[in-house]
Amino acid sequence: MIFVNKVIIVEGKTDRNQLERVLKEPVEIITTYGTIGREKLDELVDSIEGQDVYILVDADEAGEKLRKQLIRELPTATHLEVPKKYRQVAETPLFYLAKILSDAHFDVYSIE
Repeated sequence: MIFVNKVIIVEGKTDRNQLERVLKEPVEIITTYGTIGREKLDELVDSIEGQDVYILVDADEAGEKLRKQLIRELPTATHLEVPKKYRQVAETPLFYLAKILSDAHFDVYSIE
């Protein structure tokens, strides 16, 4: 059994799919499908307690709203950001996502 100690929180399924194409190591990827309610947020916080948490959301209004919501509940989370020119995680080129994740000490596939 593999113990996964890293968690990345993303907004959507396409974001998740992009990360899965880049990540070489086992990482739990949690999809929020946008902003989340109080009860779901509490469940999320409880479920990832003690793990290394990373937040990677779109560089748009909805993503920033979710980031602010998560900052309040997960103040020790590490924030990863896509450049504003790409705006969305799902639209960020794989080589650039690999760089963002590699810079945060994730094991990623070599992508040209």
